[in-house]
Amino acid sequence: MNIYDQIGSNKFKTVFYVGIFLVFIIALGYLFSHIYNSPAILIIAVIIAVGQALASYFWGDSIALAMTHAQFIKKSDNPELYRVVENLAITAGIPAPKIYIINDDSPNAFATGRDPQHSSIAVTSGLLNMMEKNELEGVIAHELSHIGNHDSLLMVVIVVLVGVVAIASDLFFRIGFWGGFGDDDSGGNNGITLLIGIVIAILAPIMATLIQLAISRKREYMADANGALLTRYPEGLANALGKISEYKKPVRYANDATSLLFIMNPTKKRSWLSGLFDTHPPVEERIKALMNMAE
Repeated sequence: MNIYDQIGSNKFKTVFYVGIFLVFIIALGYLFSHIYNSPAILIIAVIIAVGQALASYFWGDSIALAMTHAQFIKKSDNPELYRVVENLAITAGIPAPKIYIINDDSPNAFATGRDPQHSSIAVTSGLLNMMEKNELEGVIAHELSHIGNHDSLLMVVIVVLVGVVAIASDLFFRIGFWGGFGDDDSGGNNGITLLIGIVIAILAPIMATLIQLAISRKREYMADANGALLTRYPEGLANALGKISEYKKPVRYANDATSLLFIMNPTKKRSWLSGLFDTHPPVEERIKALMNMAE
């Protein structure tokens, strides 16, 4: 798949996942409005669905930056970082993104924004302190590749929508619980509808996880490859990935929802299921692919 196919695929996936989100929230609202004979619940569900879909597109980047406590910096605050970003952006043929710093010792970074004209890069203070210049360039080039490929739009939309789906399902389930799950005055049909609603509300977190996992790991491999082409030094990014993986402490304000954005899983959670359910490819495979490019 070339870069233009990747961009087209990511735009399609964005529309697809937004559609799934709208259908899910509205369907959940309809079920509970029917159970409690309250049209207001459906109206609220529609408002939530449409409002959050728009918010994820227009303000999803601001939400992600706020969730990670990223702070905007000016060129005078860190001229060297600005030069790296601006030079690589020129090479990539995209506008230089806004730059943010997360005050955290754990090295990591992410890109966000709906398109190259409205994009941002956030790096941790730990990344700046730990990386050599060619390693920092590798990380920045990787994130600029996400922006150029429109990965950043897809990822931030997923982060916002998946979070809202989980919250909404939990809210509807709590309404049912504290309301005694309704009065089954209308017979078996209402009971069946109630059961369906409860099952959907319970399964929502699992569905949200599956949506995250549906985002192909190939986007990381492609961003690695494109980033290496930008710097013409694959070893820089490979060494950076090695240092990030070796640091054991998680990024303080990162969580499972925002982990999809980062260059490497910032929560540092590892288990025997990690290989199946991690949103990022194994770091060993990424480093091996980069070193093969170098050779």
